[in-house]
Amino acid sequence: MAFLALDVGNTRLKWALYDAPHAGANVLAQGAEFLENIDKLADGAWRALPTPQRMLGCIVAGDAIKRRVQEQMELWDVVPQWVVSGTSEAGLHNGYDHPARLGSDRWVAMIGAWHRIRARGPARPLVVVMVGTAVTVEAIDDQGWFLGGLILPGHGIMLRALESGTAGLHVPTGEVKDFPTNTSDALTSGGTYAIAGAVERMTQHLRSRCGTEPACIMTGGAGWKMVPHMSVPVELVDNLLFDGLLEIAARRDAETRLVA
Repeated sequence: MAFLALDVGNTRLKWALYDAPHAGANVLAQGAEFLENIDKLADGAWRALPTPQRMLGCIVAGDAIKRRVQEQMELWDVVPQWVVSGTSEAGLHNGYDHPARLGSDRWVAMIGAWHRIRARGPARPLVVVMVGTAVTVEAIDDQGWFLGGLILPGHGIMLRALESGTAGLHVPTGEVKDFPTNTSDALTSGGTYAIAGAVERMTQHLRSRCGTEPACIMTGGAGWKMVPHMSVPVELVDNLLFDGLLEIAARRDAETRLVA
């Protein structure tokens, strides 16, 4: 049963076609498109794919983008399904004040990370970081409760904000330095250490709350830039949202079979 997983962010749509809707399934094909190019998917990358029997996705880009994606899916006889954050899903509990207002990408990434850790042994506290257009830093305790998270601007937003608000500054191509001695390096280092500091602070909070050293999993297109500059151990996972979508799909299937 071919399964299509979609991750529609603020900048790109990432997709993967699996041979089954469960963790560990084989990838048949995968790709990514910038949002301005998604109207070409049906006549391009998706045309030669095997027909998926199921689809599950998460989207943060808004209803207009969702409609465009669903129009591209009309080449198949498959019902689009989208994750909406709730009070619990796939063994993870949502501690947000208004659970439905939690971004679905954050929720799906946490589910993927939680099950990745659980597959290795006893549960432990977990910090989940997504580094993209925005950066999110989530805390999960060892009982599977999402306690809360941080949101801060990604590298690009930080630099553009400084460029627009400060005379004489321009978006740089600097390097991360311990002691920057030019403006480009100072801007790049400042953005990197701001994100690193948020992760380190959340790790401290979670360590104090649970009394155990948390694991930290990082994902997102710019995650690779951050890992060398972290002072806490970090595991970089490329397709964490797809892992979460597979976990959700598998558990929904199991629940459906139990009801039947």
